[in-house]
Amino acid sequence: MSAHPQTTTDTAQTQLHDHAAIVVENFSKSYGTHRVVDHLSFSVRPGEVFALLGPNGAGKTTTVETMEGYRRPDEGSVRVLDLDPLRQAAALKPRIGVMLQQDGLYPALTTRDVLKLFAGYYQQPRSVDELLERVGLTAAAKTRCRRLSGGQKRRLALAVALIGNPELVFLDEPTAGMDPQARQTTWEIIRELKRKGVTILLTTHLMDEAERLADHVAIIDNGHLIALDTPMNLTGAQNANVVRFVAVEGLDCAQLAALPSVTSAEEVRAGSYLIETDTVPTLLVELTTWLRAQNITLSELRVGHGSLEDLFLRLTGSEVRD
Repeated sequence: MSAHPQTTTDTAQTQLHDHAAIVVENFSKSYGTHRVVDHLSFSVRPGEVFALLGPNGAGKTTTVETMEGYRRPDEGSVRVLDLDPLRQAAALKPRIGVMLQQDGLYPALTTRDVLKLFAGYYQQPRSVDELLERVGLTAAAKTRCRRLSGGQKRRLALAVALIGNPELVFLDEPTAGMDPQARQTTWEIIRELKRKGVTILLTTHLMDEAERLADHVAIIDNGHLIALDTPMNLTGAQNANVVRFVAVEGLDCAQLAALPSVTSAEEVRAGSYLIETDTVPTLLVELTTWLRAQNITLSELRVGHGSLEDLFLRLTGSEVRD
């Protein structure tokens, strides 16, 4: 698996730009002497779910806020629906929906009143009651925002983003704080939007969310693009010659790599190991024999591709960042 799996050629990228919903071209942004985003380039196809991933401080928020028209590039350009988000904000705003990570909704208003307020900003808004039902907030329609739970606030923020029937939606951590049922409902709403041709720019810390929903995933770190491809290609899902297992942390990967059928072995995060091989059946015999000799108990063994989380940690490191 390549450390930097970018499969889009320059020619293909140029073709994508010609028909893209979002084009980020050599975008750079600094705050003082600190460069947060450094010559970042990618494009998003119309009607796709595009996940922008990265650790804290990677430059995701600055990039998304620039797409939304809240920040100005120092270098390069950002275009959304073929418009400049700053200079042509009046034309762009009615065509996009924004779900913020921080739910700064009006605390004294009821859930229904918030949606009625935002519906008034659009020429052809969605039905308030229909949208309340779709996000599971009908029972909380008369509840003031200050009394909503964290998960309910996220669902209301999603409804606000969708009230104007947008062509493109920015979803920032859309399922944070949601219970499993609300999370599944949100995923299905995102899939519905895609089926209707809506473009979705998704940021999330939940790797399984990106892996299940996104057509393409971009990973950025320290302001640089370090991976861009489909989830299947990024995780090596087309390559079954991978064994992932979970055991105690700190195993000697040099010894694992020395097993005859192993081509590479690494601890992708504490206690989680990824082994590549050309002969899975032989490797399984060698691995289980080695683990038994070391008196090590497996808690999980999986044959096939690694996860997007594995790749994310391999590329960005596992340390927690502020």
